[in-house]
Amino acid sequence: MAEKKYRVVHYLNQFYAGIGGEEKADIPPLIKEGAVGPGRPLQQALGEEGEIVATVVCGDSYFAENIEAAAESVVEPVSRYKPDVFVAGPAFNAGRYGIACGASCSAVSKKLGIPVITAMYKENPALELYRKEVYIIPSADSVRGMAEVIPRMASFVRKLGLRQEVGLPEADGYFPRGIRVNQFVGRTGAERAVDMLLSKLRGEPFQTEYPMPTFERVPPSPVVKELHSATIALVTSGGIVPLGNPDRIEAASASKFAEYNIAGVHDLTPDAYQTCHGGYDPVYANNDPDRVLPLDAMRALEKDGTIGKLYDHYYVTVGNATSIANAQKFGEVIAEKLKAADVDGVILTST
Repeated sequence: MAEKKYRVVHYLNQFYAGIGGEEKADIPPLIKEGAVGPGRPLQQALGEEGEIVATVVCGDSYFAENIEAAAESVVEPVSRYKPDVFVAGPAFNAGRYGIACGASCSAVSKKLGIPVITAMYKENPALELYRKEVYIIPSADSVRGMAEVIPRMASFVRKLGLRQEVGLPEADGYFPRGIRVNQFVGRTGAERAVDMLLSKLRGEPFQTEYPMPTFERVPPSPVVKELHSATIALVTSGGIVPLGNPDRIEAASASKFAEYNIAGVHDLTPDAYQTCHGGYDPVYANNDPDRVLPLDAMRALEKDGTIGKLYDHYYVTVGNATSIANAQKFGEVIAEKLKAADVDGVILTST
């Protein structure tokens, strides 16, 4: 008699489920039978032991705007299928999708007591929000890494489905969760610490038993003392560009920034400006681009003498999934341009 298969329910957003792009990002949760989209290669990787019995689909915007309610509404259909494992994604570096994967996994785990797993890129903002509650497998930053991450997800799903013990992050390939586990070893902590110190002094590799978090310290800028005579510039990662996006700034994982002249412009109207950002619902920004890049408010401050002058150019990129390395590079170049133009202060807006 064949062994019973372990049952898996998969979570996807509207794009990976093949329903549509941003125009379908507002759909509420729905259920599809069996494996869909990336679930198909995941099912193939699971083999005969596991079966994806259903796929829950939800629009990224709907989930991001209704996180608690959306997570709760995912739990009910999952419970009907009585799965042994719940898996979401992979989300790569998509922020809204990552939040949805993390939140749905967290809710299913807490409400149903089912083992859960997702996958995302190390810079996805959802990682820090959910890594303590959810097993998260590292992935590449984009769909180009699908073929590489699916087998690793399948291996972890199998471990959970067969109720095998999950080992340390380094052994089983998931992001550390900040959970400390007692282990018995044959040497005291003092002896191990001395060995690590000697290895460090000799330039040999070693691994700490208690890694400490590292925080980048950014010194605050000095106060603009004479605001009434200062030149202030606008910089945004919110993707506000002239209509048509002439410099083709990417909607995600931006590889460039752009500079645009706003001399004589007093209002960003929808017939002349738009957002090219792919990480939030563009409707409100496109209806009034000043909501993201507050040119109208700055002109009012300029007119009443609160500031001396608004700089004649603004700088723009897209923060959605853009790498830290690129963001730092953009910032350094923009800062040099602003310093060369004797700009006294900057208002940096996001989304």
